[in-house]
Amino acid sequence: MAEEKSSSSTTTRSYWRWSKKDFFPETSFQSMSSYKTAISQTCPRLTDRLLARSSSTNELVTLSKVSENPMQKCLTWWDLIWLSFGSVVGSGIFVITGQEAHNHAGPAIVLSYAISGLSALLSVFCYTEFAAEVPVAGGSFSFLRIELGDFIAFIAAGNILLEALVGAAGLGRSWSSYFASMIKSDSDFLRIKVDSLPDGFNLLDPLAVVVLLVANGIAMSGTKRTSWLNWVASLVSGAVIVFVIVFGFIHAKTSNLEPFFPFGVKGVFEAAAVVYWSYTGFDMVANMAEETKRPSRDIPIGLVGSMSGITVVYCLMALALTMMVKYTEIDVNAAYSVAFEQIGMKWAKYLVSICALKGMTTSLLVGSLGQARYTTQIARAHMIPPIFALVHPKTGTPVYATLLVTSISAIVAFFSSLDVLSSVLSFSTLFIFMLIAVALLVRRYYAKDVTPKNDLIKFLICLFIVIGSSIGVSALWNSDERGWIGYTVAGLVWFLGTLGMAFLSKQRVPKVWGVPLVPWLPSFSIVMNLFLIGSLGLVAILRFFICSAVMIVYYLLVGLHATYDVAHQNELSD
Repeated sequence: MAEEKSSSSTTTRSYWRWSKKDFFPETSFQSMSSYKTAISQTCPRLTDRLLARSSSTNELVTLSKVSENPMQKCLTWWDLIWLSFGSVVGSGIFVITGQEAHNHAGPAIVLSYAISGLSALLSVFCYTEFAAEVPVAGGSFSFLRIELGDFIAFIAAGNILLEALVGAAGLGRSWSSYFASMIKSDSDFLRIKVDSLPDGFNLLDPLAVVVLLVANGIAMSGTKRTSWLNWVASLVSGAVIVFVIVFGFIHAKTSNLEPFFPFGVKGVFEAAAVVYWSYTGFDMVANMAEETKRPSRDIPIGLVGSMSGITVVYCLMALALTMMVKYTEIDVNAAYSVAFEQIGMKWAKYLVSICALKGMTTSLLVGSLGQARYTTQIARAHMIPPIFALVHPKTGTPVYATLLVTSISAIVAFFSSLDVLSSVLSFSTLFIFMLIAVALLVRRYYAKDVTPKNDLIKFLICLFIVIGSSIGVSALWNSDERGWIGYTVAGLVWFLGTLGMAFLSKQRVPKVWGVPLVPWLPSFSIVMNLFLIGSLGLVAILRFFICSAVMIVYYLLVGLHATYDVAHQNELSD
């Protein structure tokens, strides 16, 4: 007991420590003998964890003690709006827009952004209710652990970390592309080609590594300082975005919009699934809830307000690009800067490139904050070593967690190309957002030891109908079936499943801020996210399942036993 007290004391232990006990303090890892015993009990332990659900108190109070030092409550709704703007308006709009307009959607890329924006806004509503009710650094990980249980939360945690690593790496590569295009009309100018490596991994990018190290270094220095730098930079970015839209329309040619659907409607949805990357980042801002002064007021204003405005801005920017330049002539790596050069405004090329670099830089800054806080809460739950949950006593930031994400994302950015990263990121993001919508429905309709068994069975049937019909719509679309009968039947089944849920009694009413039109809005979020997942293609799905398989192997060998020990130690101490 004395040893346990000393380990939690910030006055007797240095922050910088690397002992085995700091990484694996659980009983199962004390010796090879105890680990063999734990492995032999994998099946009963897995059964225990599959059925286990966390609580708001556990996520907010109990787990925060693992960090030893508190995070500083220093953010307001104004900070969150600009953090959201700085996080979301990054590489996606400046790079992915050109790639998808050229390859999949053509001028209809504006509809792709509208579709993705609607889906993102639905997810924002779901996130906002959770973040206002459970203002913890863990974001979606904590929300899923409370409502869907330990195992589902781990799968989400793995994808959250994958999203963090791939997202940061993608931003680093995008930064490098735009900087290179300012020097020379070749976005790969600063990369080192290695012919012996496979395509997609053979252009080494040392500049991306440097950018990631600098951005994460700033994020480690303090949350308020990073927020202030983001605010100043975002004001400049906003002015340049207005310039892009205004001058884009001044030099627009309506003839460039023909044909509007060069790749058909399917191309619009394929592009929508990928440009969803442009909207990612708001979930990182939701992770700042633990450092927000008044979460119940600040989070709804900050998230919903900023994302609504960003959707409009994206649609205008996408339309301006495709009206300035024919979609076949768009540069897939540095779309906007090259577009201004093509219409004779060479000086604007540098202005747009600087804005793009600024957007990517602030996305990296805010992303560094959010990713580290995700990692912190996952470590607090002991799904990864708890040393990564420690908060530095002076900066009030999780330095170890930031270093973990930084080092791995730098390695990924050094080797992997942007097209490889974008498809993996989109799948992970959409999958997590779909789970959040499911968790919201569970939160409203199921309360342990309160919901009658018959109502629970009815709810689960309705939920499976909603998910099944959503998968059905996606499968029909990917089978190239365009007849109205299949979609009508699947849509009717989805409608009946949601309607059946609407007639059930809700078991919980939000205390702070609630999503409107439940169950319709989260149910529609489920179908939208699953449809966009299906539009990503087979390669992205295979990459996702390979990554998930690796995560499950880690869980069965390490994460399962660590969380089992912690859960049952807490029960004994209670």
